[in-house]
Amino acid sequence: MVPLIRSRQEVVVAPVDPAEVEVGDIVLARVAGTVYLHLVSAVDPVKKRVQISNNRGRINGWTSHDRVFGICVSVDGVARSGVKGKTLE
Repeated sequence: MVPLIRSRQEVVVAPVDPAEVEVGDIVLARVAGTVYLHLVSAVDPVKKRVQISNNRGRINGWTSHDRVFGICVSVDGVARSGVKGKTLE
C-alpha cells in the first residue's frame, strides 16, 4: 500500500477545531510524548477523542481532542479535500 505522505514531501498543517475532524483526515497529534501526522480512522464526539491509524490498517489508538493540534491541508502543494471549514484560521 502506498503511503499517503512520503518522506521528504512538503506538508502544510493548519490549526484545527478537533470537533470538526472526520474519518479520513490527516491530523497532527501528540502520541506518547511525540507529535506525528496520523490518519483519523474513527471519531468519538461524546468522549471528545479521535482514533488514529496508519494507512495500512493498523490502529494506533485513541487520542483526546486536546492532543490534536492541526490538520494537513496540502501535500507537495496539492490541497487535501474535505479540509474547508475545519481550520481555525
